[in-house]
Amino acid sequence: MNVLFLTIAFPQSFEHRNIHSDLMEEFAANGHHVYVVCSRERRNGGKSEIEESLGIKVLRLKTLNITRTRNWIEKGISMILLPSIMIRGIKKFFPGIHFDLVLYSTPPITYNTVIKYLKQKYHSIAYLLLKDITPQNAVDLGLLRHGSYLWKYFRIKEKQLYSISDFIGCMSPANIKFLLENNQDIPPGKVEICANSMRIRERILSMPIEKIRSKYNIPRNKVVILYGGNLGKPQGIWFLLDVLKANNKNPRIYFLIIGSGTEYEIIKNSIRDNNYSNVSLMDYIPKKEYDEILRAADIGLLFLDKRFTIPNFPTRVLDYLEHNLPVLAATDSATDIGEIIEINKCGYGVLHGDLDSFQSRLNSLIADVDLRNQMGTNARLLFEREYSTGKAYSTIMAHSK
Repeated sequence: MNVLFLTIAFPQSFEHRNIHSDLMEEFAANGHHVYVVCSRERRNGGKSEIEESLGIKVLRLKTLNITRTRNWIEKGISMILLPSIMIRGIKKFFPGIHFDLVLYSTPPITYNTVIKYLKQKYHSIAYLLLKDITPQNAVDLGLLRHGSYLWKYFRIKEKQLYSISDFIGCMSPANIKFLLENNQDIPPGKVEICANSMRIRERILSMPIEKIRSKYNIPRNKVVILYGGNLGKPQGIWFLLDVLKANNKNPRIYFLIIGSGTEYEIIKNSIRDNNYSNVSLMDYIPKKEYDEILRAADIGLLFLDKRFTIPNFPTRVLDYLEHNLPVLAATDSATDIGEIIEINKCGYGVLHGDLDSFQSRLNSLIADVDLRNQMGTNARLLFEREYSTGKAYSTIMAHSK
């Protein structure tokens, strides 16, 4: 089977890996011919070209900046232009290839033109991996006004994409509930759980935790609390800053923040201005190095802005689960990620902005190493049971012709 995957979030190399490259590796490992079309954003330079790795052909197309930009006009134009850029790229670089299955992940929500083209030309199965619900996410964060011209435009595109998709894979039960309640024209039978997933790899113990901490200048004798991932508006970074301030006198703990995004400089300036001694901030690092740091951490943090009315399910929680870390999630009330964590006894969920509840749960984890270890074991079991690419692959392939 020839499989085509459309995305703006494919890693620059397979050494970095993410949920998208892992899923494509799963398809390739099962004998399929895998093709990826993704963006090469303007800030990264370079031309449109094909790369091949692990048997996967990756077409990187020159686009304007889409991610990690405060220029919302450029971001909007990029999403509008992307489908036509993809169609031209497919015609030019993949001529004569018949695509049996087309997978695509949001954001953006503007794929409908290219999906329509592929379905008409190849009669492909079209499977949407719904990772982001637009335009409501932008409305929640105050970036777009409900009922505005732009809102109406993207809402039309959203509905068209749902309509043209044969199947829609959602990240959690709350995702499905929200989608069906707010889009009553979607037949419930085309919607199912197809969660964010990663390939289960053998855990190779490369070096002792003490050496990892020494390598990255992490204190050896403290409880290391890790936040890894995007540092943008969706995370409600202001609450992370409140947490750092509330714990700046605690000599038992050490916060390690790793990531990039529009709010990175705000965090950097806050750490500098407050002269925190138990906080370290690192920019984006290769996945191999990040995995090492995960092994040396004790607790994983997750943040989602409390204004969200859509149920998000951040990818980075999988890293924590994979590496046996208990999770402390401060989220909005719409998502079910905190509930899932608590039901499976691998961490705690609190409302984003509720500092008292956050501190209470954090102090419980800091004080009890046995509790952390048990929750960490449960985290790994949940990862293997629910969030492997093998499970996502089987879900998708159940619809193959």
